[in-house]
Amino acid sequence: VQLAESGGGIVQPGGSLRLSCVASEYTPARRCMGWFRQAPGKEREWLARIDATGTATYADSIKGRFTISPDDASNTLYLQMTSLNTDDTAMYYCAAAQIPMGCSTAFLKKYATWGQGTQVTVSS
Repeated sequence: VQLAESGGGIVQPGGSLRLSCVASEYTPARRCMGWFRQAPGKEREWLARIDATGTATYADSIKGRFTISPDDASNTLYLQMTSLNTDDTAMYYCAAAQIPMGCSTAFLKKYATWGQGTQVTVSS
């Protein structure tokens, strides 16, 4: 599977962005997908994941501000980001794996295919 992220850019604090990740192959019944980010000098941070049942799980750092959602018809995974602040500045990556159940952050880190990333910069 190949992944292509888009939607990054420069936004002012308090603003919003929606990131997209298009997958070349996509089986909703085996979906295990997520979003990560990496800021300069920091480790890659998990943000959100969604499994084959459609259950979404979020990191505490972004809970209530970011929403992960799939569009099965277009093989696309979205990350809607609101109330952005300077700490959200990072390269954002989509990750995808195939497993009918047991999707977890650890599974994604070990088995996922990664996109090339899209840069998000929050600055006034």
